[in-house]
Amino acid sequence: MNILVTGGAGYIGSVTATELIAYGNSVVVYDSLIKGHVAAVPRAAEFVLGDIADRAKLEGTLRKYSIEAVFHFAALTEAGESMKAPALFFRNNTAGTLTLIEAMLATGVRQLVFSSTAAVYGEPQRIPILETDPLRPTNVYGESKLMVEQMLDWFHRIHGLRYASLRYFNAAGATDILGESHEPESHLIPIVLRTALGKCPKVSIYGSDYPTRDGTCVRDYIHVVDLARAHILALTALAQRSQLVYNLGNGLGFSVREVIDLASQISGVKIPVVQAPRRDGDPAELIASSDKIRQELGWVPEYPQLESIISSAWAWHQRHPDGYSASKESGVAA
Repeated sequence: MNILVTGGAGYIGSVTATELIAYGNSVVVYDSLIKGHVAAVPRAAEFVLGDIADRAKLEGTLRKYSIEAVFHFAALTEAGESMKAPALFFRNNTAGTLTLIEAMLATGVRQLVFSSTAAVYGEPQRIPILETDPLRPTNVYGESKLMVEQMLDWFHRIHGLRYASLRYFNAAGATDILGESHEPESHLIPIVLRTALGKCPKVSIYGSDYPTRDGTCVRDYIHVVDLARAHILALTALAQRSQLVYNLGNGLGFSVREVIDLASQISGVKIPVVQAPRRDGDPAELIASSDKIRQELGWVPEYPQLESIISSAWAWHQRHPDGYSASKESGVAA
């Protein structure tokens, strides 16, 4: 298939683009490079520099490459930042996706795999979270994604848009050549590993008085390769089913302290930490049940253990201590 991957120069998007190519698809990466890295774009992919707010460029790209399906990863993802700059998140994540959908409908593209978030659930009523549980985001990021899910449902009903919405929390880990690198970095595992490398002075623990086993937030982590393969399974399933909503996770939760302790063991470095106040919109515990996608699509994570996730990320960070900043060439993977 000819597939457009928005945000394909980013962390999850680049890994998914690489997996799509490995499965024999032709891939076009569409990215503004505001958050992504040209060095992460697979060599075998076409690259288009563009913003999802640019409908004309989107339509031109969809037509030029005869796109049949879209994987949509282009979004701002930092929950804490969303509580400080809500307009930015609604404009990019929600309005930008509306522009993408309009471009797809105008060019006859009717299949979309959407990178949603388990933040749409907010403070869960039970653990693990099921797809049928109430959707009550506690931050603007989650709300911006929930609004997209609501739009997708209406476009499905009115225009026959076929879509899969995949809800997950913390993508982590790395491949041999692709890893997580943001500036500024806001995700726990890369911050911890960069601290182990001496690139960050310390790790801040935001809140130590949550009602969890050690007082720090508990989160579900999923290896980025397992995540990418779940997206590809979802696209395959859209041939038979027109509307899919799945959680993705390993079903296990790990606290902030547990992540830091395990990263310290793997790296062999004592990682300095400091206590910081809670961040607005941070629920105490978030663990998603992925039983539905396992049963319906046969998804089986290859790297479910946190040790495997952190070890792969540590290996990548050791090889790329400055992230992608030292890479000047476009394309890193066949």
